[in-house]
Amino acid sequence: MFPQRLDSTVAYDIAKAMMDGFNRHYRLFRAESARAKHRFESRDWPAQQRAQRERIEFYDLRVRECLQRLVKEFKADQQPMAVWEQVKLHYIGLLVNHHQPELAETFFNSVTTKILKRAYFQNDFIFVRPAVSTEYIENDEPRALPTYRSYYPTHETMRAEVRRMVEDFDLRVPFDDLGRDAGLVLEAMRQRFDHHKLRANFQIQALSGLFYRNKGAYVVGKIINGFQEVPFALPILHNENGRLVIDAALFGEDDLLMLFSFARAYFMVDMEVPSAYVQFLRSLMPRKPRAEFYNALGLAKQGKTLFYRDFLAHMRHSTDKFRIAPGIKGMVMLVFDLPSFPFVFKLIKDFYPAPKDTTREQIRGKYLLVKQHDRVGRMADTLEFSEVGFPRARFTDELIAEIQKFAPSQLEISDRDGDGTTEVILKHCYIERRMIPLNIYLQEAFDTLQTPDVDDTSLRRARGQITKAVVEYGNAIKDLVAANIFPGDMLWKNFGITRHGKVVFYDYDEIEYITDCNFRRVPPPRNEEDEMSGEVWYSVGPHDVFPETFEPFLLGNPMVREDFMKHHADLLDASFWQAHKERIAAGHVYDVFPYERARRFRAQAHKELLD
Repeated sequence: MFPQRLDSTVAYDIAKAMMDGFNRHYRLFRAESARAKHRFESRDWPAQQRAQRERIEFYDLRVRECLQRLVKEFKADQQPMAVWEQVKLHYIGLLVNHHQPELAETFFNSVTTKILKRAYFQNDFIFVRPAVSTEYIENDEPRALPTYRSYYPTHETMRAEVRRMVEDFDLRVPFDDLGRDAGLVLEAMRQRFDHHKLRANFQIQALSGLFYRNKGAYVVGKIINGFQEVPFALPILHNENGRLVIDAALFGEDDLLMLFSFARAYFMVDMEVPSAYVQFLRSLMPRKPRAEFYNALGLAKQGKTLFYRDFLAHMRHSTDKFRIAPGIKGMVMLVFDLPSFPFVFKLIKDFYPAPKDTTREQIRGKYLLVKQHDRVGRMADTLEFSEVGFPRARFTDELIAEIQKFAPSQLEISDRDGDGTTEVILKHCYIERRMIPLNIYLQEAFDTLQTPDVDDTSLRRARGQITKAVVEYGNAIKDLVAANIFPGDMLWKNFGITRHGKVVFYDYDEIEYITDCNFRRVPPPRNEEDEMSGEVWYSVGPHDVFPETFEPFLLGNPMVREDFMKHHADLLDASFWQAHKERIAAGHVYDVFPYERARRFRAQAHKELLD
């Protein structure tokens, strides 16, 4: 019996060390998130950006630390499978009454899969499904805040309760005029409840932690009145005098979906029980998957775990096949999709035709840059997977042939599990939310305009579609410029339209920092031969960009050209780019709002003055 007891002791010690590793990770993660409050109060925007970037690396660092400890102290990589079966059981016991059990399970999976050799790896040794429920977990520490606070205003106390709700966050910077701002919020709120009596259950619920991102802090909650529930968010900013203002009032699911978009940077929120936050947020945005809420809260590994579980469930309940994605094929990325699943899969090709001059490592570096950068609602987030297995029967022969031709190093077809089922194993891939490529979106409108006997309503709709797409395209580029990002390849095919009508960039292999580019005007031709020549007559450095040369590639269609020149002609002027480069290099951090500028209270007040 002694060897069994010894194995059990080792198993418990390994489980305890893994739990210690996770607890250290979440303690550091939470501390960094909590410090966002001070950075916001002191307007230390560079530090806020740096913290958001560095926090992304926390998880992998803690996994490596834990792995090294287990190998050094317990020779975990040499333990028999019987020990690992016990490790998992002991770990489950340690999850009882834990405040982040789902995150701890994912941490266990990350460490375990790195220790066990794939040949001996079995799902029995990891958490394929959650072992511990996250329902109704609350922070039971003394004097701990609840997940959300509830307020019960009457008609007479409405403004005072809104004010108290904001004051409860204890921001250490004075508001410019919180009473005025509370009145503006109420005025916006009444538009939602103008014809509704305040029911017996009328209340305002607000999550106890502020959501910090970039230069803003957001109160997030919902208003309940009878059977009606309306989500809301209140952005808090510093004004030009360094005082705080409530900048706008966002109401409804669509407004909050824009705020929590997959194309924006992760929030910093101090949460003891993240699953409770996710549950509350899902009540505001029920159409959004739980995986994306965890991503938005900076818990990307948990988001990735839930995404994969959702994907496997979808595979079990669908029969369609992976295919080459519609649209113009890229020179660097091979893109495929499953028509019934709202994501695309991207493989880096093994070779790239001229004029592309890049490497696999450089491309992965660009995707990492985007992951760590402020995406300002204009760059799609990506999930990165390695050694992913798919049933061969779910792939079209054309897609397999395409991968074998352009990315053979990324493909393995085998019976990996020895059960007679042939698998397609992809060595490395990126997964992104599917969008309508902008060139296809525009072409649909062009086709409508050229179709005989189309009614006037359809013609107006198609013309409006072109205008909206072109204006949004230019806005997307300007938002990227504000975030210090030069897209590189600005062709329409590299941008997509979301279901909210936002234009988002998704081709990252040529992006650069604006501050690393040299924006120039094309020098005038020296003589008639230069003017007639098809070749450039001037020197071009590796980081030189000539914005006026964008015109022939982007504005061939007269309608597109008309709309572009009306709204975004400055994008063809080197001085526009150079001026932004100089401001960013001088330390200026631009405001990029996750809502329309017309929604801003100050913008509305300015409009009223003009009217």
